Amino acid sequence: MAGILKKVKEKTLTEDDVQKFLDEMQTVLLENNVALEVVDKISDELKKNLVGKSVSRKNVDKVIFNALKNAIMVVLKQEPLEIEKVIKECKKEKKPCTVLFLGFNGTGKTTSLAKLGNYLKKKKHNPVFAAADTFRAAALEQIGIHAEKLSIDLIKHDYGADAAAVVFDAKKHAVATGKDVVLVDTAGRNHADVNLMDELKKICRVNNPDLKILVIDTLTGNDAVEQAKNFNDAVGVDGIILAKADVAEKAGAALSVGYVIGKPILFMGTGQGYDDLVKFDPDKIVEDLLK
Repeated sequence: MAGILKKVKEKTLTEDDVQKFLDEMQTVLLENNVALEVVDKISDELKKNLVGKSVSRKNVDKVIFNALKNAIMVVLKQEPLEIEKVIKECKKEKKPCTVLFLGFNGTGKTTSLAKLGNYLKKKKHNPVFAAADTFRAAALEQIGIHAEKLSIDLIKHDYGADAAAVVFDAKKHAVATGKDVVLVDTAGRNHADVNLMDELKKICRVNNPDLKILVIDTLTGNDAVEQAKNFNDAVGVDGIILAKADVAEKAGAALSVGYVIGKPILFMGTGQGYDDLVKFDPDKIVEDLLK
């Protein structure tokens, strides 16, 4: 009798049961600009954790929901990276920590750099800006305004100057003045800009940056995945900042870009102000996605 009652109260989830849920879930994720390979990974995790599982009939929805949360967290959680730990390691080696900012045009790269400068100042670090975007019109003026507002030293050359030399001089300035971080602005570029990509490779070769941070515009949807792959293939990426992440569509980019290149999202830009930079919180992304 106990066995019969158990069968009435419990249900063993079959592949068909799970697939019905997966079909709907996959549509929702794709509509949220989650990359297909990420959707497939989440689906595989769900199947692995749900098919054959015995659950209380009244708790089926809850069990599936929790399994989905766990599957998404698997995708979101990459090897952690703490910028301040990297700065500390550089100090042990008696050198400033050089942080190179990468990204397409218009992603919010320079603004994100300024926000990180502000963040690090508040953490008692002493950054200097390197204006290595000597290509784009008004780039030097833009970073100059940020440097002035934040009272951060700026090292720059003229337009058309060798970007690698700008970074080299900024590192020398940091050593001479006791600065512990060099934040390097670079020209926006895509993988088709052969000359600019070669310039980026030269900057890395000459200056050996300690961190390479890719800035992704959250609004670019699935293009963000291709951008991440291209920059990672070209020069390597250590971490990601999601700019313009104060929008509803942020979950797609957040789920996709870190997973496809296996690198952590460090921060999200949540507004126009210098303080609008928050540490990435996977739990918050999951919560927003599953509302």
